[in-house]
Amino acid sequence: MSGEVSRLVDANLNRASEGLRVLEDVARFAGNDATLSRELRRTRHALAELVVGAGVRLLSARDSVSDVGRESGLRVGGERDLLSVIRANAKRVQESLRVLEEVARLSQSEVEMDVAVAERLRYGMYDIEKRLCGRVLRVNRATRVSGLYVVIDRQAAGDRSLADLARASIDGGAAVIQLRDKTSERGQVYRAAVELSVLCRERGALFVMNDYCDVAAAVGADGLHIGQNDMPLEAVRKVVPIDCVVGISCETVDDVRCAVAGGADYVAVGAVFPTRQKADHVLAGMDVLRHARRLTGLVPLVAIGGIDLRNVASVVRAGADSVAVIGAVILQPDVTRAAADMVAAIDEAVKEREHHDQESAG
Repeated sequence: MSGEVSRLVDANLNRASEGLRVLEDVARFAGNDATLSRELRRTRHALAELVVGAGVRLLSARDSVSDVGRESGLRVGGERDLLSVIRANAKRVQESLRVLEEVARLSQSEVEMDVAVAERLRYGMYDIEKRLCGRVLRVNRATRVSGLYVVIDRQAAGDRSLADLARASIDGGAAVIQLRDKTSERGQVYRAAVELSVLCRERGALFVMNDYCDVAAAVGADGLHIGQNDMPLEAVRKVVPIDCVVGISCETVDDVRCAVAGGADYVAVGAVFPTRQKADHVLAGMDVLRHARRLTGLVPLVAIGGIDLRNVASVVRAGADSVAVIGAVILQPDVTRAAADMVAAIDEAVKEREHHDQESAG
């Protein structure tokens, strides 16, 4: 069987390397994930090192022209999305690595390979596939963190229906609804989360749960918002589904830097202005918000704390993609009107910012 094993190894190395390159570029350009991109690059290099010294033998054995599997007759039907591209190429790499493992176990092989390395790379790819799929799903979902972000705070709401407040906010144009309840029993929080989750899904708004990752996972929330003193992001990821967007509150520039490096799906900076809704708030101010814009890149930036119609334009001009409010909407006599007025002010400020950016670029 002289040459046949070398052809088999060469074909599977090529197949795996091509798949890894596709995944690396998806991680880099679509996932905006430097960590995953580096891991995939390292995997690609480790794959090449599996057969160091056998390059000439493998090239000599290559015969793609007469390969009976060159034209399989199989064609991929239907529309493909980015997720299907990830999964197809991950499977391509995993299957090729499995073939290389089996060849490496042959008692007499013309190509020497380390079985343990091939096995380690294959198991690593199972984890990378999961993480990359999750990253792309979250990046896509996080694009909806824009415009008006209304926090339905149980304590601020008093006796009013949380669902009615959320419904009125969405009717006024809110893109994101967050449930924040620091006082109720967990069962009551869960029931409210179920109701708001269904409501948001029906009306096309993003539903975010504050703090409680178990509740977020149980109700299938679109996202979870955590603070600096809550569970760390790495631990939260083990609880919520891979497509659950996780945002982090940041008070300082260092907080923002750590959140972005850690893989936060959006960053919330505040309090930008003094607020009565959170007695223990730290005043981050506009300077931190402006600096955060330079650090976050494509990660959505949310401004929070003391924002109302009088100052909303300034935070948008400073770079905020989304504006989170409590009192400016849910404490107003006409919640729908208050939300609509905020949306109009945000939209106008976005236009002004884009016009200014175009003039600066020109």
